[in-house]
Amino acid sequence: MKSTILRVIGVIDRVTAFTGYVLALLIVPLVGAGVFEVVARYVFNAPTNWAADVSVMSSSTIFMVGAAYALLKGAHIRTDLLWDNFSDRTKGAIDAVAYLLLFLPVMAVLFFISVDDALYAYQIGETSQLGLWRPVLWPFRAMIPLAAALLFFQGISEVLKALWQWKTGIVLTHHEKIEI
Repeated sequence: MKSTILRVIGVIDRVTAFTGYVLALLIVPLVGAGVFEVVARYVFNAPTNWAADVSVMSSSTIFMVGAAYALLKGAHIRTDLLWDNFSDRTKGAIDAVAYLLLFLPVMAVLFFISVDDALYAYQIGETSQLGLWRPVLWPFRAMIPLAAALLFFQGISEVLKALWQWKTGIVLTHHEKIEI
């Protein structure tokens, strides 16, 4: 049982890490569109119709889909006012309950609602209203259920880690501590 749980955690974490690395490739079109727009607008006095859409869609996709990677790395905000005073077992118990009662149900609801929105956008051929280019929006809208699904599966890994921590007092992952 112990090795199965650790194997499941490892698989989910590797998939999340891989999607985070692949997602980082979207920085190329994001930066490329911005640079192209600046050069076209200010050097050639010929602004584009598409750069704003590409920038918004790329940055939004990085933000949404990258949330699972951020969860894996412990980069989401946590209130540390009392947290540092708790034992590792207590932290595991709090995390397990919070993930099971709050996080996973919200991600499941978000997934099912956003799947309907993405399908509807596909069915009606919804297009962007941001600029003159007006690209179809269903691929972009499909990123929301993808983000919810990735967060849900990473949440399962986090639940398993929290339950392990609650039971054994052993922390399976050590996140970088970011202080502001």
